[in-house]
Amino acid sequence: MKSSKIFGIVLAGGEGKRLMPLTEDRAKPAVPFGGHYRLVDFALSNLINSGLTQIVVLTQYKSHSLDRHVSQTWRLSGMLNSYIASVPAQQRLGKRWFSGSADAILQSLNLIHDEKPDIIVVVGADHVYRMDFSQMVQAHIDSGAEATVAAIRQPIELANQFGVIEVDEDDATRVAAFREKPSDPIGLADAPHEVLASMGNYVFNTDALIDAVLRDGERTNSSHDMGGDIIPDFVARGTAGVYDLMRNDVPGSTDRDRYYWRDVGTIDSFFEAHQDLISALPVFNLYNEAWPIFTQQLNAPPAKFVRDARGSLGTMIDSIVSLGSVISGAHIERSVLGPWSTIGSGAKVVDSIIFERAHIESDAQVIRAVLDKDVVVEAGAQIGIDHEKDVARGFAVTDSGITVVGKGTRVTAE
Repeated sequence: MKSSKIFGIVLAGGEGKRLMPLTEDRAKPAVPFGGHYRLVDFALSNLINSGLTQIVVLTQYKSHSLDRHVSQTWRLSGMLNSYIASVPAQQRLGKRWFSGSADAILQSLNLIHDEKPDIIVVVGADHVYRMDFSQMVQAHIDSGAEATVAAIRQPIELANQFGVIEVDEDDATRVAAFREKPSDPIGLADAPHEVLASMGNYVFNTDALIDAVLRDGERTNSSHDMGGDIIPDFVARGTAGVYDLMRNDVPGSTDRDRYYWRDVGTIDSFFEAHQDLISALPVFNLYNEAWPIFTQQLNAPPAKFVRDARGSLGTMIDSIVSLGSVISGAHIERSVLGPWSTIGSGAKVVDSIIFERAHIESDAQVIRAVLDKDVVVEAGAQIGIDHEKDVARGFAVTDSGITVVGKGTRVTAE
C-alpha cells in the first residue's frame, strides 16, 4: 500500500427525503448527530485515521451548511498537498445536475485526472461506523480485484433492506452476485443465518473506475448508481471482490462495538443510532481515543447543571450533553442534547434528540422526539405525548411514534 497513491471520494450529494424534516434546509450528510457532530464527520474521520490525505466531498443538494462545515472544520496542511475539498456539481458535461452517485464521479473526473492516483476509495457520507480503510485497500491490492466492496454481516431476515453480496463458492473474497434487497437470500457458508450487506464503501483501481463510469454514462437505461449499476458491472465481468468488515481491526475498538455500522437514512434508524450512544457500555463508543471522530471545535463554555430558582435539583440519566448547554432543575433521561441547549425548571426530556440552540422552557415535556435547531418549546408545552395533536400542529410523527419538530419552530402550550 505504501507505494500506491490513494485518493478519497466522499459521496455527499444525497437529498435524504426519508429524514425529512431534518433535511428540509440541509443536505443529509450535514444533519447533526451525537450532539455536536455532523454525519459526514464519521466518513471523513475514518479516511483521515486511515492515512488518506487527499479527499474530495462531492456535494449537490442544499449544500451550504455542509460546504461551510467542511471548509471550517476539515483543514489539512497544503504544504504536503494534503486537503479535504468540498466540490459542488460543476456541470462539466452539460447544464445538468448529478443523476446518481456514479454520474457524480463521471462529472468530477477532472479531480482524478489532476491527482493521478493508483487507487480510489469511494465512501458514502451518511453512515455511522468506524473502519480502517488502509486494511481494506491492502486486501484489495492483494486480491487482484479491480473493485472491492466493503460488506458487513447482517441477519438473513433483514436481507430485503440491503444490497446483498453472494460470494464465490471457491473464493469467499470474490463476488458471485450482487442482489438489491432480495426476497430469497442465500446465507453464508460459514453462517447460514447471515448475509453480507454492502456498506456503500468501495475501493477501485483508478483506470477500472474511470472506464466503468464512462461506459455507464453512455447507457440510457442506467440509473447511474454506484451500488445499482457500477458494482454489478464489475461483478458481471468477474473482477469484483468483497471485504468482510470482520477482517478489519480498528485500534481501540471493543468486542461490543467492533463491527458497528448503521445506515441512518430514516428517522427511526437515526433515533435508534442515538440510543446506541448513551448506555454505560455503548454499542457505539464515541470515547475511543485511538480512533477519534473529529468535528468542529466549538468556542463554547462547558455544559452546566444548576438548581433552579426554587432550589430544586435536576436529574441527568444515561444522556449526552454538549458544550454551552445549561440544565436548570430539569429531568433529562436517555437523551442527546446539542450545543447551547437550555432546559428550564421542572422540564422533562426523555428518549429525545435535541439539536443546537433548542430552548425548552419550564415545566415543558418532550418525550420520544427529535427537535431541530432553534426550536423553542414554551413553558408547559408538550411534545410526543399526544400524537394526534402533534400531527395537527404540523409535526412529523413516524409509525413507531417518534415526533419530529422542524428547525426554528415555536411550540406553544395550547
